[in-house]
Amino acid sequence: MEYERRRGSYGRREGRGFGPRFPPKPVEIGKEYDVEIQETSRRGEGIARIKGLVVFVPNTKPGDKVKIRVTRISRRFCEAEVVGKAEAKAEGETAEEAAEEETEETETEGETE
Repeated sequence: MEYERRRGSYGRREGRGFGPRFPPKPVEIGKEYDVEIQETSRRGEGIARIKGLVVFVPNTKPGDKVKIRVTRISRRFCEAEVVGKAEAKAEGETAEEAAEEETEETETEGETE
């Protein structure tokens, strides 16, 4: 008896490896971001999203606007700690982007005087 043997082994698609690839993360470990907590996880942590990536933040509740520092990045989520209250500015803007804008504003003010 002869059996047909498939190439590519055991039904896996060729070139895909061990599952779907995850896109690059919109956050980096150690960077600070201003976020609004949207909901609560099963473990009681606050959940925020940065460009679609789920961020778990302990000791927060829905409606809190906080500044966080990313401590751990996983495939589908990341974890962060609270470092303070968020500053009033546009939603989805990081602390670094705001600092860059402030320096640009002060540079242009210095040039106009």
